[in-house]
Amino acid sequence: MGVQRLRIGMAGLGRVGKFHAMNFLERTPRAELVAAFTPDTNELAWGRVNLEPHGVTLYDNYDEMLKHPGLEAVAIGTATSVHAEEAIKAIEQDLHVLCEKPLSIDIEVCKAVVAAAKKRPHLKVMCGFSRRFDESYREAYAKMELGLIGRPSIIRSQTCDRYDPKTCQFFVDYAAWSGGVFVDMAVHDIDLTLWFFGDDVVPKSISAHGITAVQPELQKHQDYDNAVGIVEFWNGKIAYYYCSRMMAHGQEDTTEIIGTEGKLAVNNNPQSNLVSLYHTGGITREVPPNFMGRFGAAFATEANEFTAACLDNTPLPMKLTNAVKAVEIGAALQEALRAGKQIHFDQIGRRIEKAQL
Repeated sequence: MGVQRLRIGMAGLGRVGKFHAMNFLERTPRAELVAAFTPDTNELAWGRVNLEPHGVTLYDNYDEMLKHPGLEAVAIGTATSVHAEEAIKAIEQDLHVLCEKPLSIDIEVCKAVVAAAKKRPHLKVMCGFSRRFDESYREAYAKMELGLIGRPSIIRSQTCDRYDPKTCQFFVDYAAWSGGVFVDMAVHDIDLTLWFFGDDVVPKSISAHGITAVQPELQKHQDYDNAVGIVEFWNGKIAYYYCSRMMAHGQEDTTEIIGTEGKLAVNNNPQSNLVSLYHTGGITREVPPNFMGRFGAAFATEANEFTAACLDNTPLPMKLTNAVKAVEIGAALQEALRAGKQIHFDQIGRRIEKAQL
């Protein structure tokens, strides 16, 4: 008797979609990539070379892919603007869903995905926050749970992309619908906060500041290439976020969890391998050029654990409601950034306005 495999379809074959597709094709033994969708002719051409020879059927219509014989799950890696619509359609076709972050930049639309999933509790619906599947972050969480740093009180976390002049225009255009730098980038750091501090934390105040140091065209979309945000929580904890598209040396995604008796640091000295070059100019080490170089293994783990949850009916490693809460906090940070004001909340999370003295 053959091993049961999850028959999955890939929606979107852009940079992230290609990565997911190859993970399901080559690095997820219990999954079978049977279909892929993209409306983009260049991406279809890539699929004909890299996917069709392995038996993957290509579609240029998402609704048609959902009708693929025997399809059991869909991984969504399309543009953020259609994540929610495609997720809901898949859920309504009784398919498991792995959706790239964020579910949407619209909080109410995020909630609509959660509502659709609740109607079909037998389905596994997960928003892919890849850092939860990274070995280093999991080790840090385990050490925190053992009490090795006392009571965790401060998180300082950043998502910093390498500056590439060739992609500047892409990010300027992308800013028109990305939700802003906090929703697009810092949402990973916000999700880490909900993991390490607990998903029941309630913001007390949110503030943010930003600059356009290398991409001044972002100003027309009220977005920034460097931004800092601070979230104060009612339980006496604070999160500090830094996001940037200006790193000259490469990808630099780092996190510190500071406790009353110690500190955990993840990737504080970024490097792509364990080799350092010692030479007359000093000591040099290479840094990953992009987030895939840093989190490639985590994406593969994500694919395997999602597949196992679908096949074995085991719990997913994160709550879908956290994906909504991460966008809520990210959107508030973005609003604070654009408006130049601090936003306040009561102890049950309702927004309040501070009296102006």
